[in-house]
Amino acid sequence: METNNEIISDLKGLVNIVNDGKEGYESASEATDSIELKAVFLKYAAQRAGYAVELKDHIAQHGGSSDNVEGGVLGALHRTWIDIKQALSSKEDTSILGAIETGEKAAIEKYDKALEDYQSHADHIDLLQRQRTGILEALKEIETYHQRLAK
Repeated sequence: METNNEIISDLKGLVNIVNDGKEGYESASEATDSIELKAVFLKYAAQRAGYAVELKDHIAQHGGSSDNVEGGVLGALHRTWIDIKQALSSKEDTSILGAIETGEKAAIEKYDKALEDYQSHADHIDLLQRQRTGILEALKEIETYHQRLAK
């Protein structure tokens, strides 16, 4: 069984990944000219901001704190990648959607890793599963848009 510090560390890692997603979606909303995609991106940016708050509440319950409101280094790299792909591509929205898919898959992997240690995360397992499901649903919606635009 993990110590409280390890649980807090896991949760902080999830805060980083949801903040990466929030920032990625905000950047994507600024990069697209599509009103429809802009709305989808902003919806998921807001969702991720809510997830971060929920995770920070659980960190506090375990005696830790997280003042992180931005993503980690990977988030900055992910945003840079979106900017580069957008600048180089004639099909801007498909590149943006592809970058988001990459980020969402990484987020799901991070949640899966936390969910593997069921006992350590028992007091917030429902939260982690619900958030993972929300990210998976976002991924499916993004993939649908990507497939539609790629035709």
